[in-house]
Amino acid sequence: MAKAVQAPIINTEEEKKELLRRYRTLLKSCRRKLDKNDKLQIRKAFDVAMEAHQDARRKSGEPYIYHPIAVAQICAEEIGLGPVSVICALLHDVVEDTDITLADMKGMFGEKVAQIIDGLTKIKGVEIIDPTNFSIQAENFRKMLLTLSDDVRVILIKLADRLHNMRTLGSMSEHQQRKIASETLYLYAPLAHRLGLNAIKTELEDLGLKYTEPEVYHTIEAKLKESEPERKKYINKFTDPILEALIENGFKLRVFGRPKSIFSIYHKMRTKNLPYEEIYDIFAIRVIIDTKEENEKADCWKVYSVVTDFYYPNPERLRDWISTPKGNGYEALHTTVMGPEGKWVEVQIRSERMDDIAERGFAAHWKYKVGSDDAVDKETQLDDWLKKIRHMLESADENALDFLDDFKLNLFAEEIFVFTPKGEMRSLPSSATALDFAFEIHSKVGEQCIGAKVNHKLVPLSHPLNSGDQVEILTSAKQAPKQEWLNYVVTAKAKSKIKIALKEDKRKVSEKGVAMLEKRLKHLKLATTQENINKVVSIFKLPNAQELHYRLAIGNIKPGEIKDFRKEKKTDKNDKKDKVSLEELVTSVRGKSDLLVIGDNMENIEYKLSPCCHPIPGDDVFGFITINEGIKIHRVSCPNATKMLANYAYRVVKARWTNQELISFLAGIRMTGTDRLGVMKNLTEIISSELNINMRSLSFDTNDGIFEGKIMLFVHDTKHLTDLMGKLKKVPGVQTVSRFDTN
Repeated sequence: MAKAVQAPIINTEEEKKELLRRYRTLLKSCRRKLDKNDKLQIRKAFDVAMEAHQDARRKSGEPYIYHPIAVAQICAEEIGLGPVSVICALLHDVVEDTDITLADMKGMFGEKVAQIIDGLTKIKGVEIIDPTNFSIQAENFRKMLLTLSDDVRVILIKLADRLHNMRTLGSMSEHQQRKIASETLYLYAPLAHRLGLNAIKTELEDLGLKYTEPEVYHTIEAKLKESEPERKKYINKFTDPILEALIENGFKLRVFGRPKSIFSIYHKMRTKNLPYEEIYDIFAIRVIIDTKEENEKADCWKVYSVVTDFYYPNPERLRDWISTPKGNGYEALHTTVMGPEGKWVEVQIRSERMDDIAERGFAAHWKYKVGSDDAVDKETQLDDWLKKIRHMLESADENALDFLDDFKLNLFAEEIFVFTPKGEMRSLPSSATALDFAFEIHSKVGEQCIGAKVNHKLVPLSHPLNSGDQVEILTSAKQAPKQEWLNYVVTAKAKSKIKIALKEDKRKVSEKGVAMLEKRLKHLKLATTQENINKVVSIFKLPNAQELHYRLAIGNIKPGEIKDFRKEKKTDKNDKKDKVSLEELVTSVRGKSDLLVIGDNMENIEYKLSPCCHPIPGDDVFGFITINEGIKIHRVSCPNATKMLANYAYRVVKARWTNQELISFLAGIRMTGTDRLGVMKNLTEIISSELNINMRSLSFDTNDGIFEGKIMLFVHDTKHLTDLMGKLKKVPGVQTVSRFDTN
């Protein structure tokens, strides 16, 4: 929210006249008819705000009261909110800046106003202090969304507040401009998009680009202005015959061409790697018809028929969001046709009601549903989305960065519509999989999912769905969520439920390790105190006691490895010997550079495990700085290592693993031996009996009595893999067991 500064009062008479003019404009801006009581309450709120901010000024030097009036006007005129929201917008900074309390607000304006102002006051401190600190950004965004659960008007007023701040950002320092603009692009524009506030989302994006990439913004702006006369001429040539035909058919309508936003043009240039001159869909034609709601669908298709009588349509570019509106409420019929001079032109067809909703989102729905501000409390299409948000917020201890990743993914995702075997329609993000659909049906269905039938054809859990698919989920009571499932899903609900199930499974397994630790400590004549447990946790460099219990239970740490630490004076010298090969190799080409510790909190550094050698914890590794994909982690024994170290030594970073919570990594095992009876059965029994080992694939070939087998499986680290390979070597008939790189 805007920061108020103290300054002497100047030009009081002139400013009083300006203030009165702005107040009258605000009242005129209210789209909904105000009764006498509404006007009295708005006037009272205005007087309270005036009193609260009388000595305060903005950075620009103008009276601070101009800001809450402007925010209230955006709420009324551009979002279409009613008197309750206008009152709250006028008062949104009062509790923070004066001695007036929420109890006072409740007494003066009622419970609902006090509740909304409470939400606005809570998120006033949510502004991001350090835009590079993603953890703070994520946690603050979560706090903001908590208020959304109470009353969506809190977020709508906050968006109006942010929009006015962006419009007046010119008076701030360059550093503040970049910070606020980055935050706007990061949080507020996506949120406006999801709430269907297209006009506000577009302006926030353009203003965000203006202050983060000023040169790019002004270049595109100048080129749009330069091509405007030619563009207008073409639009008239395209629309004139359509307009004439539609009027002859008795339609009341508006037809016009509108250029795409500067931000959307920039986004297309960047994603498609094209110069401005090669972006051909710079504008879209909009046909808005004035018709009754019950006739909208039929009339829109009639308009489509007239348009395609003149211009040939591209059948692959037809989008019917009238039959199935977008999740944010957007309704329209989109088509792309071949216009004059061989140019493809996008045509958007919608009614006046649809256009209202397209620009002002769910706020417009309330007008058409009930027609009063209280309609916000009624059932709307927004409710399903809000339920998902509340569900995501249920896990208070969830990692905030994971939460934000999941949430932002669902903010911008296009939707698909899929069907149950009984014909019930469900909406999902466009990249959703069969497993996402299973969790969308019910959490238990998702947890027990073993596969799916899509359009009566059997598919794996990771199968991506398309609009119109009919999906039947196959379940088994013996199935349970696995770590790799997190790679198969995109919806927040599915990810959250899988993480909760994995956590619970880990907790149950860990209970076995508690008894094992107690027994070992008793054997060492050590008391089972928290201090001693913490000492063991520290020795193994683990994050917590549960991780120690878990590793004991699955055999990753053997009880015998826990020594009497009262006698330990120095760390095991063997540890240093194990690292010599890596240190010597990398130091020889890199020198005394910083060490990249894999597994630490590294959200600011983008790194990936290289697919050419699939390193897992425990491998000797090094980091290689790529041009476009951040740092890639390779095994020292990687077949590409020699070439990289020889030719690009300056891009090599020393790296080592740090102890962290166990997660699964893909590894390959190759085996050879004599093809004796039952050998494959013995091998698979060993693997399946190993706790927390999941096989991805298994293949065996035999030739002249000799077999070669390959197994792809998920392991925790090299120790886990080595122990398993040791057990496989003991099977009668097996001659060699080795690890191989997977591609």
